[in-house]
Amino acid sequence: MNTMTYKGYAARVEYSEDDECFIGHIAGIRDIIGFHGESVSELRSAFTEAVDDYLATCEKLSQKPNRPYSGQFRLRLPPELHAKAAITAETKGKSLNAWVTEVIENNIAA
Repeated sequence: MNTMTYKGYAARVEYSEDDECFIGHIAGIRDIIGFHGESVSELRSAFTEAVDDYLATCEKLSQKPNRPYSGQFRLRLPPELHAKAAITAETKGKSLNAWVTEVIENNIAA
């Protein structure tokens, strides 16, 4: 999957047959920000403009912009699985965090 990114924000893009254009939304944030374009270059331009406008509006309103992801998430596992993962990480000479990060990286299609 190809992802359009700008200033740390990623776009989710669809094609609208009814509107005959690409429609995009900034992914991974609570605020709803959309944009569109009839070509890929128009879409990219609209995306960067949407991100820049969003950041400028947040600054004007003295609000922190939503960030896509903090890099932290809570994971609930059965205690037995948690133990097995911790032991596996330790036997590989890694922290549990480093091992889980590696497993996720190796299992996500680039």
